[in-house]
Amino acid sequence: MRTWQETNSGTIAQIIGAVVDVRFEGELPPILTALTVDNAGRSLVLEVAQHLGENTVRTVAMDTTDGLVRGAEVVALGGALATPANTE
Repeated sequence: MRTWQETNSGTIAQIIGAVVDVRFEGELPPILTALTVDNAGRSLVLEVAQHLGENTVRTVAMDTTDGLVRGAEVVALGGALATPANTE
């Protein structure tokens, strides 16, 4: 069986405001994994919040989902969201 790292892309199944359900073919990405999707030429970051079963995860969008469409390809970034730390 292939792992989610080997099949790190899925498609949008449902959009409800800032909540986006993404369906994967293989194993699901872990909770808190960052995903990205092209939204009208801009990169939209999603964070996995819940495993729904049936190869689907529920995510939360980090920006507006206006213009996002079902069937769009979503790619797992391979880790959690991260922000640079100010070391001053």
